[in-house]
Amino acid sequence: MIGFGLMALVRRSLRQHLLSTVVTVVSVGLAAGLTMSVFAINHQTYDAFTGGSPGFDAVLGARGSQLQLVLNTVFHLETSPGNIPWSMYKQIAANPRVLVAIPYAVGDNYKGYRIVGTTPDIFTKFQYRAGRYFEVEPGGRFFETSDAHEAVLGNYLASKLGVKVGDTITPYHGLQYSESQKHNDQFKVVGILKQTNSPSDRVVWIPIEGIYRMSGHVLRGTGQVYRPEEGQEIPEESKEVSAVMLKFKSASTGFILDQQINRQGKVATLAWPIAKVMAELFDRIGWVNRILAMVAYLVVVVAAGSILASIYNTMNERRREFAILRALGARRGTVFSTIVLESTTITFLGALVGYLVYGAIFTAAYYIVRAQTGVVLDALKLDPALWLTPIAMIILGALSGLVPAFKAYRTDVASNLTPIS
Repeated sequence: MIGFGLMALVRRSLRQHLLSTVVTVVSVGLAAGLTMSVFAINHQTYDAFTGGSPGFDAVLGARGSQLQLVLNTVFHLETSPGNIPWSMYKQIAANPRVLVAIPYAVGDNYKGYRIVGTTPDIFTKFQYRAGRYFEVEPGGRFFETSDAHEAVLGNYLASKLGVKVGDTITPYHGLQYSESQKHNDQFKVVGILKQTNSPSDRVVWIPIEGIYRMSGHVLRGTGQVYRPEEGQEIPEESKEVSAVMLKFKSASTGFILDQQINRQGKVATLAWPIAKVMAELFDRIGWVNRILAMVAYLVVVVAAGSILASIYNTMNERRREFAILRALGARRGTVFSTIVLESTTITFLGALVGYLVYGAIFTAAYYIVRAQTGVVLDALKLDPALWLTPIAMIILGALSGLVPAFKAYRTDVASNLTPIS
């Protein structure tokens, strides 16, 4: 019965000070939602870029930054550091320690989306997730030769641009979309990939010969400029690739090739292991996450302060109410508990609002991250921040109620029951 009485007092107080209650609940909700979002989204993006399987163990490319090489080939976000000769691709593909070697040629786009020239092996040997190969939507197919004027589009790209099987697309030179850079070549869309929730959803895949023979392109595999001509086979020594995607037969292969290519060689770079390369990126920008976390903590403290101020500012007008309760037999502990319960209730309601705020922020982040990288955040993944934050907020809210609770506890019955003249 005492519990029901306390709740009745709390409900009455919240209704009496409805405006300040709503404002405080919203401020707590914003603090909780922001805190949950900062940690949950940060954890998911970190795991997506460093913990997930990109389908390859390493990337072989031109001498330069390993990070740039990985971002360019695995996540299709950066410019290529340069090209390597076709002979280097053939050599690494023939290595008995290498299970899969798939060449990439990049440098063009279709309305802002990356075009990747490659071989049909990408559809039969590449696993974008353990045990998962590319599949096409019904009515489509993969291109089967390296010289066909055909294209297979990622699911997100096709949906965003409204492209379907049977349509023709015209590439644009460079990685930034500009109408003035339009090529004369056309590629027929023969397939749309089923959704993979990976960067591949934002890519146009075409045969590697399509890149070589595209209007305005030249090859410098021999060091001399070679312009492919229609009807003539391109000499292998003239061919180049932007990168070679590698899958090893054993983990030890990475150590061996790292020594041969990165430490002893001077021509190419082996980005290995991919997860470590990406982890180094997040380590470099870790200060950004720390600043965001500090901002989130500061907002939580401000929210706790608003709870304290909201209740404390009503204490003067509530002294007579507490004195009457005491005169009717209520103990000091009952008055004290009422205030603490009131602050806890406000925080609890704010935590519930916080989930709505988190949902709104997460939804916005979901679409932005997917549009920019192809990586899909999992809304159903239970991050520890989603339950630790509300619990911490409720505890902090209860502590915030202690100061006004002590003030109510010390209310003098006689002086506050004196008739108001």
